[in-house]
Amino acid sequence: MSVAANAEPRQMSDAEVVEAYLTASMIPDPDTAATYMKPGTIITFTGGREFDHPRGPTGFNAQRYRWVKKKMDRFDVCPGAEETVVYSIGTLYGEWIDGTPFEGNRYVDRFVVKGGLIVKMDVWNDSAERILLQRGIEA
Repeated sequence: MSVAANAEPRQMSDAEVVEAYLTASMIPDPDTAATYMKPGTIITFTGGREFDHPRGPTGFNAQRYRWVKKKMDRFDVCPGAEETVVYSIGTLYGEWIDGTPFEGNRYVDRFVVKGGLIVKMDVWNDSAERILLQRGIEA
């Protein structure tokens, strides 16, 4: 038997769990994204909107963007005794619902990871401010 056949699969780091979640979310494949979350996890989205499945943010984004992706610049990992906080920091790019392209829209996502699964997620970005500016309202 080969050494590879005896090897245990490597467990993902907490940052890798977050990156895998975000990658699936951008496809968008909310059902695959959900496999990286503990069932019932609350996602607090921009504006304080709460969702209990990745389908929620995907549906909300479909009202705001024709498509949107994240340029993940970095992950800040803050390990704790029983959980890890992982921040994903970067920018959004894509097209607004009217087809106008955009890039450089800052975001910060905060995840709490426990036992290899996401148990809480908070999302912030500059989209609302950019939409205001599009409409001639100083943000």
